[in-house]
Amino acid sequence: AHLAALVLARGGSKGIRLKNIKLLAGVPLIGWVLRAAVDAGVFHSIWVSTDHDEIEKVAKQFGAQVHRRSPEVSQDSSTSLEAIKEFLHHHHEVDIVGNIQATSPCLHPSDLIKVADLIQREGFDSVFSVVRRHQFRWSEVKKGENKMTEPQNLNPAKRYRRQDWPGELYENGSFYFAKRHLIEKGYLQGGKMAYYEMRAEHSVDIDIDIDWPIAEQRVLSFGYFGKEPLKEVKLLVCSIDGCLTNGRIYVTEDQKEMVSYDYRDIVGIELLKKRGIQVRLISERDCSKTLSAMQLGCIAKVSATNKLQVLEDWQKDMGLSWKEVAYLGNEESDVECLKKAGMSGVPADACALAQKAAGYICKSNGGCGAVREFAEHIFLLLEKVNSARKQ
Repeated sequence: AHLAALVLARGGSKGIRLKNIKLLAGVPLIGWVLRAAVDAGVFHSIWVSTDHDEIEKVAKQFGAQVHRRSPEVSQDSSTSLEAIKEFLHHHHEVDIVGNIQATSPCLHPSDLIKVADLIQREGFDSVFSVVRRHQFRWSEVKKGENKMTEPQNLNPAKRYRRQDWPGELYENGSFYFAKRHLIEKGYLQGGKMAYYEMRAEHSVDIDIDIDWPIAEQRVLSFGYFGKEPLKEVKLLVCSIDGCLTNGRIYVTEDQKEMVSYDYRDIVGIELLKKRGIQVRLISERDCSKTLSAMQLGCIAKVSATNKLQVLEDWQKDMGLSWKEVAYLGNEESDVECLKKAGMSGVPADACALAQKAAGYICKSNGGCGAVREFAEHIFLLLEKVNSARKQ
């Protein structure tokens, strides 16, 4: 049976504009679930249903095919079921749809693999995700009613301790898998049904965790970052022009060049050094006088005609794996380095090709705090590495 992953990503949003591709911890929101779906390896095809050009570009960047949905199922009032039925109408080869919510960035491939097994091997017609909660419920008393509230799932005289109560299962909206015949009848849940219980820490819904910084912390702690385990970064290579500086060169009347930089970035470099991470700088032009004036105390390579060769030489000389190397670049000449490095980033104003190759896109522009921001990102991922070691 052809199992297709389908992510619904409408361009319109009543809340955050283009929320589905808004950067979350440096990755477009939809990219987190697409990465999990691709690495799960259980889908015969992976699709994004959208009505927006920018969402289409991001979807393809993360390995998905795109179904351009019609205006009729792209309204605020349109339901997920309507969009899925339209998708099936155009894709007769699909037998089972795994509808994955773009707003669930802590989804892991292991969850999808187990669900695929339930529906393909154990004969369930529909499987949906739930999370266990330990919350006591009380009946609602509407304003003006002369009634008392009543307990719904507890005895107030014998309140459970958390460890003595198994809790209750709630839908968390992360995914809904269903066979074609059910969907065509108008159901996402029906027939022989099963639930799949997700770990609480993986049950993050951006529609609920609307405070973006909080959601980013959850993702950095519990999100899926790829097949290979993260390693501790030991080297950061930073492109000077457009990353450490804003790329502008000022020329005085006596033909002396001047550049500007942000002190926050200098602090970021110093913090990296204190954590034992070596920082090296690279530039295509000869800016040795500028570096001397900045007094950063970093090894640098200027007039670098082949940045990738320089990066490979440094990586080999230090005896590092690529997972231990981070790279911050912003131009086409940085693309191959961004692809090689285990951790890669670009400033917000980097060129399109560099943004596509990077794993993290800063909120800050080059020369305006991007180095410091990328350093903070490295520190957060190092915490994740250390946490995994302890476990």
